[in-house]
Amino acid sequence: MARLPLIQPESIQDPVIRAIFDWVISVEGAVPNHFLLELNFPEFLKAKLGATQVLWQQGELSMPEIQHVGILVSRANGCAYCTAAFCTVLNYGLGTAESYVAEVAEKGVGAVADVRLRTLLDFALKVNADPASVGDTDMAALRTQGLGDKGILQLVHLVSDFASYNRLNLALGTDYDYRDLWRSHAFGWQQRPGEAPGDNSRGLR
Repeated sequence: MARLPLIQPESIQDPVIRAIFDWVISVEGAVPNHFLLELNFPEFLKAKLGATQVLWQQGELSMPEIQHVGILVSRANGCAYCTAAFCTVLNYGLGTAESYVAEVAEKGVGAVADVRLRTLLDFALKVNADPASVGDTDMAALRTQGLGDKGILQLVHLVSDFASYNRLNLALGTDYDYRDLWRSHAFGWQQRPGEAPGDNSRGLR
């Protein structure tokens, strides 16, 4: 159970937050619990989600590339909640085949054939695990795949942004409300007697 209250969106009249939630619904099918938890600090929610939107929409990486990064970074950090969130965006929001998204959740980089995407993901995982180990060869590899200065900076910021969501949901115990499919493939999760399942009733989530 979440360690902070989940604030219901109906109580929020702020037009900026309402617009953010409309965007979230368009890519996830519903407003997930972690946004309701973050409504305990609405001023920061607006700033944080505004920054996330810029990272997703105004850099050099495509939306599918960004969601792959989110899935793999979250998986590496042991966050089933965020892994499922980005699986949902890739599948529901972007129309990527469920079978492929499940394979990415289960196998990570091993499920990816595209050379550019594998290069981005290898770099992202290195930044997440040991940022001080990044060297000139890593930067050269990104440039070989078409990234410029803006794209490289975007990618590093994405890793940091995803990891911050991982920490929030892990530390505050956000109630899982995505499809059990995603955490099953990513973490071998199986529902145990008495354990609440993910909420599989909302659209394609």
